[in-house]
Amino acid sequence: MLRTGTLAVAALAANIGFTAGAAPVAAPAVGPICPVVGPVGTPEQALARLRAGNANWVGDRSSHPDASSSRRRDLSTHQEPFAVVFSCIDSRVAPELVFDQGLGDLMVVRTAAHTHDALVAGSLEYGPVELGTKLLVVLGHQHCGAVTAAVKSFQDGAQLPGHLEDVVQDLRSPYEEARRQGTPPDQLVEATIRAQTAQTVARLRADRLLRPLVEAGHLDVVGAHYVLDSGAVIFSA
Repeated sequence: MLRTGTLAVAALAANIGFTAGAAPVAAPAVGPICPVVGPVGTPEQALARLRAGNANWVGDRSSHPDASSSRRRDLSTHQEPFAVVFSCIDSRVAPELVFDQGLGDLMVVRTAAHTHDALVAGSLEYGPVELGTKLLVVLGHQHCGAVTAAVKSFQDGAQLPGHLEDVVQDLRSPYEEARRQGTPPDQLVEATIRAQTAQTVARLRADRLLRPLVEAGHLDVVGAHYVLDSGAVIFSA
């Protein structure tokens, strides 16, 4: 059992090949820095700002906005984040860097493979409901270790230790969805990652507090996929 648990923990942190879905995106030629500061009044403006910031990141021209002492002092009494990003805990997927944003710009919620329960749902609701945040991005990513471990557990029938098994079970639905789509075994990890993102977006759009905001056009909930190879974020259509 000790050996099984050790292997399971190792699998949770492992990287595997990107075998399905969109191919790695090449970085564009270095160009001028895209502006990523200023007020955001609509979901469309919020998304455009994230796209611009990611273009800076991919092109190796990050502007590192909102990182001054004056910005820190200004935010000491209030906050007005324009977007919420719900992403994985993976150390290579840091939303403020990926989207070239600074202090006070984003509310970030991170769990393994962006799995979520009632407590996480409350954290995601807070920005749009209490602060008027315009956009909620569910950010999956290439080479997700948590999904890799879950798929291996489902295929081998081996249970992970401790609360890691809770993460695995939360990923069963997207795994089964990927299987129903006829995904080849060697592509199940990538397909499960994308199914997890799509299912999470659907759940959040149907959330009791978020749905009225979405229907009124005050909030949008979108899925996205981060490509570790290039740094590019591919937003769902």
